[in-house]
Amino acid sequence: MSYRKASASLLLGTLTLAGCVNLAPIYERPESPVPAELPGGATGVAMDDLIAWDQVFLSPELKELIELALDQNRDLRISAANIEVARAQYGLSRSSLLPTVGASGTVQEGGRFSPEGVNSSSFRDSALVQLGVTGYELDFFGRVRNQTEASLQSYLATVEGQRASRIAIIASVAELWVQLASDRELLALAQNTVEAQTDSFELTQELLDAGVVTALDTRRASASVQSARAQAAQYEAQVRQDINALRLVVGTSLPASLQDDAMLTPSPVQLELPVGMSSSILLNRPDVIAAERSMLAANANIGVARAAMFPSITLSGNVGYASTDLEDFFNNDVGGWTFGPSFDLPIFDYGARRSQIEVAEAQQQLALAQYESVIQTAFQETADTLAVAETIDTRVDALEQYAEDTDVTFNLSMERFRTGVDDYLSVLDAQREDYTAQTQLILARRDRALNIIGLYRALGAAPVVPGDDTSLASDDQ
Repeated sequence: MSYRKASASLLLGTLTLAGCVNLAPIYERPESPVPAELPGGATGVAMDDLIAWDQVFLSPELKELIELALDQNRDLRISAANIEVARAQYGLSRSSLLPTVGASGTVQEGGRFSPEGVNSSSFRDSALVQLGVTGYELDFFGRVRNQTEASLQSYLATVEGQRASRIAIIASVAELWVQLASDRELLALAQNTVEAQTDSFELTQELLDAGVVTALDTRRASASVQSARAQAAQYEAQVRQDINALRLVVGTSLPASLQDDAMLTPSPVQLELPVGMSSSILLNRPDVIAAERSMLAANANIGVARAAMFPSITLSGNVGYASTDLEDFFNNDVGGWTFGPSFDLPIFDYGARRSQIEVAEAQQQLALAQYESVIQTAFQETADTLAVAETIDTRVDALEQYAEDTDVTFNLSMERFRTGVDDYLSVLDAQREDYTAQTQLILARRDRALNIIGLYRALGAAPVVPGDDTSLASDDQ
């Protein structure tokens, strides 16, 4: 057999000698620790439609802010970098499945010389070329393959971590936008109240001069003006804080037009759900998927620990040619080869390998407990938002009617005061109730919008990131 055939046989044999025993436990998804169906829900869109965030957040200005945040937010950049680190680590583990093939070569020229001079007939050329495989482990017990599987699952969990970050950023921007809109409306309400209270104060001054009211009425009117001014100042500061918080989440300065266009009516968000949703939809949440990936990684690590109880066998070998004639190097049939396996057999290690198995099994149980805890938390978050969703519309409708009634009552009370039928105390009572009703209505509309955002967050309905390359993971599963 020629040395060329020996080289080919060596490489082919190395590639095909890997074993097929896998000592990792067979993975089975645990039973869900929550009820099969989520409570509540209203007739609406199909569940497949929940994934499009731009269909949940309707305001064009809000959409623009979300897109800006997805592009600029530093937390997303950190999670993207973490994905690249995990991808590289997986690539390192995956490369262990294949042999490392290397080539080396040397070319030399030499001769002899003496005091009489150089003897040209003593010149000699030499060359050596080698091709070899170094330290390739025959994975008879699945140690390397399970290490690769654990790295793969860790990488996929990191991908889900970025998806969770996107959900958090989208929801946070929307929540801050809604908070800004509600505080703007509360500020406008307080400013309108200042104007109305100022008009009332001026009226009481005129009536005091005419002897219709007492100084007590003017003092009450003045106190109402100052109270309204204080509330307006408070909401003005809150609006500025909302803008600062929104700027932090977005990651850059905000266009003034986007800040000024924040409003609660019409509603900037909308999400309807089908009746009787299965709780299995929660399995699409990125934190749930990441927790299951961690279970799979822990499962594979048990296989790694178990394989350490058995001998590991590695192969090394090379084949090469040597010649003293460079011009006729490849026609020269002078060559050589080496081949040799080596093994590492555990005999006595004071229980270290057994302890490693116990550690891996304990970590698997920990991952299982964390997985079940994540699902229970997801169920509670979703159930809580659905509970609010069932009643929030009734609350808003009632407050709209309440605010309308108190507004009419205030106007009637003011007219009765002008004509001298009622004193100013009745006006103050009607005005306070009207202000309270308008405030509660704004807060209820805010809570309805925030609950929709909370439901979006709870369901984990994040979009697929354009340009994300997860095919590496998919191909290996």
